[in-house]
Amino acid sequence: MKRISVTVLLLSITLITAACGQQPGGQSTQQLSSEDERIDSTDTADTDQPAEKDETEANMNKNESVIEQTGWTSAVPEDYFFPASGQGRVESIDYTTKDYAGNSGDITKTAYVYLPFGYDENDTQTRYNILYLMHGWGGRAGEYFALEQQKNLFDNLIEKGDIPPIIIVSASFYHDYSDRDFSSSITAFRAFHNDFENDLMPAVEGRYHTYAASVSDEDLRASRDHRAFGGFSLGSVTTWLQFCHDYDYIHYFLPMSGSSWYYGTYGDFQIEKNVDHIEQLVRDNDLTERGYFIYHAVGTNDTVKSQSIDMADEMLTRDLFTPDHYVFYQKEGGYHDHNAVMEYLYNALPLFFRRSLCS
Repeated sequence: MKRISVTVLLLSITLITAACGQQPGGQSTQQLSSEDERIDSTDTADTDQPAEKDETEANMNKNESVIEQTGWTSAVPEDYFFPASGQGRVESIDYTTKDYAGNSGDITKTAYVYLPFGYDENDTQTRYNILYLMHGWGGRAGEYFALEQQKNLFDNLIEKGDIPPIIIVSASFYHDYSDRDFSSSITAFRAFHNDFENDLMPAVEGRYHTYAASVSDEDLRASRDHRAFGGFSLGSVTTWLQFCHDYDYIHYFLPMSGSSWYYGTYGDFQIEKNVDHIEQLVRDNDLTERGYFIYHAVGTNDTVKSQSIDMADEMLTRDLFTPDHYVFYQKEGGYHDHNAVMEYLYNALPLFFRRSLCS
């Protein structure tokens, strides 16, 4: 793979605040059992923030950093897995949607929302970037907060100044009565973009203080530079589909251990055709000028690493996908599990939102 160094200009928190008049908003070995079984059988600065304020601002005010287009992830420092001084909280939100993968009838679903330490529902001036995360096969809403170490990671990334305070949503492409066999799961995640556009995103961003001025379609599109989407395994596949369907709403993407199945499916990946489609979307919708960024990651011991590597190889042959828009990183020794996911999040999130323009 080619290796290209690029200087990525980072906007400081001070600059964002001045321009917008707002404040920016022991490791587990647990694996996703149902998804791993399938794969194994088929393929061998908030003012209340207690951290050192000067250090936090210094970290965020770095003028530039250099990132290579391909490389290896860095290990998460051990102290990031322990409770931070200021801890965010997780709460649930119920929202009305439709069974887009079934009969289109009305249903109620639940998502879980991480709110950073110091978040105040009465403070309507402070706005926050937002990240949506999707689980893999057999997973559930709230999965990204189920492991204590993973929530601690989010708290510490904020407290240590690696990222600004952020809202994180752990949602699901399933509903309470979904069949969760592999075929039904594919149908569910293919339809999820409808849930996201019409129901989940308006419900969440109508309640919490994101950069969307309202939940009108116009305002949700206008705030795309402050919105990210990521996912693991089938959630990674979902992330690629979110790029294909929702590039007007999302600027940053984090597909972890999975490729695009816009065309094809498991065992029929159609890599070249999928990359052709993504390239055409970028060209037809002026995304190079409007901005987008994809951090693609997989582990060297991941049981489905080949689909990610094959897609990365194809992406990297296209001159359109420059390092300021697409990078591919691997975790040495990484498996298909949440230990790898935490490392991908640790490496990717500091690269998100730094180049966002105030909306």
